Amino acid sequence: MELNKFKFNIVTKKDKKYIYDIIRKKYILLTEEEKVRQITINYLISELEIPISHISSEKGFLIDTGLKKRFDVIVHDRHGKIAILIECKSSKIKINSKVIDQILIYNQKLKSKYLMVTNGCHTIALDCHNKDIKQIKSLPKYSDL
Repeated sequence: MELNKFKFNIVTKKDKKYIYDIIRKKYILLTEEEKVRQITINYLISELEIPISHISSEKGFLIDTGLKKRFDVIVHDRHGKIAILIECKSSKIKINSKVIDQILIYNQKLKSKYLMVTNGCHTIALDCHNKDIKQIKSLPKYSDL
């Protein structure tokens, strides 16, 4: 996913940059992780043809232990079920087993068909349809969910 591929609405307020989030419909402080999240959202819309109305971002949920967690991005299929769960990290964070474990724990509760972890430079997509989780080249387009 390339940053320069997409156009973003960025403003500066009091020496801090903010990026407009089309999902949350507000300006968000532009951190490294937020940059990756916005690139990912634009990728979902432009490349995978996912309707904006089927994407949720930065919402809380409870895992089985009762701990509050927050997912980065979720895509719902046309039936309203969670189809894709995405964890975004700063480009400075390596995508390793700890990051994969995090999204797998989230998915025990959210039950997504597909998972993706990305730091903008490195991306891993997983198919969780069956009990065997397998790595895939890329996520399916919306029409194939």
